[in-house]
Amino acid sequence: MHRIVTQYKYTAEAAARFNKHGVDLTVYGQADPSVTTVHISVAEGHFQEFCNLKSTYTIYVIGGHGTFYLNDEAVEVNATDLIVVPPETRIYYFGTMELLLTVSPAWDEANERHIRILEKNQIPNTPRP
Repeated sequence: MHRIVTQYKYTAEAAARFNKHGVDLTVYGQADPSVTTVHISVAEGHFQEFCNLKSTYTIYVIGGHGTFYLNDEAVEVNATDLIVVPPETRIYYFGTMELLLTVSPAWDEANERHIRILEKNQIPNTPRP
């Protein structure tokens, strides 16, 4: 009989950490094909518009406030809001926020599509030089 080894706890110290297009990401438990969990710190915004062809992004706003742009629709968010982004939805966002993201099925680079890079002067309500 084979015993399945289950990992119940994932630590920030063991997680992958990196910055992507203006956001700091801490990615937990990347071995599970059913879900990816990510802690996100946003100082100004995620400066890449993208979509995922197969995964749903569920985003809980832990703190702060901002605006998500989902298929060009502005969606204002505050702490304790939950955003659900279905597959094939174009997304980018601005604000100062702490977020918890789950991606289901798990994030796979082959399913992510880059749309465009945004510049800081494209943040709404930001003085233009």
